[in-house]
Amino acid sequence: MPKVGTITHAFADKKKAPATGQTDYFDSTYPGLALRVSSKGRKVWTYVYRFNGQQKRMTLDLYPAMSVAEAHDAWRKARDLVQAGVDPSQIETRASTDFASVFEEWMQRDQSKNRSREVVRGSVTNHALPRWRNRPITEIGRRDVLDVIDAVADQGKPIAARRLYAYLHRLFQWAISRGIIEINPMSGLDKPAAEVKRERVLSDSELVKVWNAADRLGWPYGPAFQMLILTGARREEIAQLKWSEIEDNTIRLSGARTKNGEPHNIPLSTAAWTVLDKVMRIANSDFVFTFSGHVPISGWSNAKRDLDDFAVITDPWIIHDLRRTCATGLQKLRTPLQVTEAILGHTSGSRGGIVGVYQRYSYDDEKRAALEAWGAHVMALVQ
Repeated sequence: MPKVGTITHAFADKKKAPATGQTDYFDSTYPGLALRVSSKGRKVWTYVYRFNGQQKRMTLDLYPAMSVAEAHDAWRKARDLVQAGVDPSQIETRASTDFASVFEEWMQRDQSKNRSREVVRGSVTNHALPRWRNRPITEIGRRDVLDVIDAVADQGKPIAARRLYAYLHRLFQWAISRGIIEINPMSGLDKPAAEVKRERVLSDSELVKVWNAADRLGWPYGPAFQMLILTGARREEIAQLKWSEIEDNTIRLSGARTKNGEPHNIPLSTAAWTVLDKVMRIANSDFVFTFSGHVPISGWSNAKRDLDDFAVITDPWIIHDLRRTCATGLQKLRTPLQVTEAILGHTSGSRGGIVGVYQRYSYDDEKRAALEAWGAHVMALVQ
């Protein structure tokens, strides 16, 4: 049983797997604390102590999932329990390597800057977490993953299944990089059916139905749907809209609020201002669309179902189709492609590559004119 001084991250990282069995490296500064390295390269913090005259060992957690500093804290807690006459191994704790714990750590460390992190959380929470919540992630195998993904695909949701595949694959790869697992159970696993590109555009008559249904839906989702129609903005850009982001008849979004990380200006047409003028203002709240005043609206799925009940449109459609309908309508009104893409905030297409590097013209005047024409067209349809 080799003894070292204080175990550091550098020491723990350098230790290679023994040819056979396992080796314990005891930290002389923290009596009983050891880093156990197995022949498979697995590194585990353990605590060896005496209780009621018997020598015992308890596992603290995997390294590097548990850092050196965290191992020291765990050692102090266990030692204090022994000194108080309590066997720390009998204290019921949830291992931090169960799937739910690893998932939460992954969300915090790997997904914190992902603008779609709530979509990721919802997918894994709805489909994987109910089955694997308390299971050690090391025990989740290929068959378990297939069962979860196939269950989503069998519901007629190939796109959701494919995205869940991507989220879980990234999670397991991250767990490998953290030393939590040694093998990705999804390695070599085929992706579900290919995602079908959506090309749904609402007809003029369908657009009128949606607009009138939004009127019936009322505050706050009704006007929010109408703003999506008139601006071509993304759902969350409107859902989280703040009054402080509206200046000089323009919605001014910072890079933190856009999908591509670039600031984006959306001119407000006369029709859009007519919708905003009717919006209910909540005292001391900066959010345009909110119930409480403290947080923006969410729960779009329920609002969409209510809207569908009022609109009665035969062919299925999704909220993002409003953005595509706006883009298509602009093109029908002879709006140049570059202006349409500027309105949508696209940095690809005609504004991608070397063109995007050198072509920095904002098209603000052209965008305003195009959205004014689009708003007048929508109002003419509705009226």
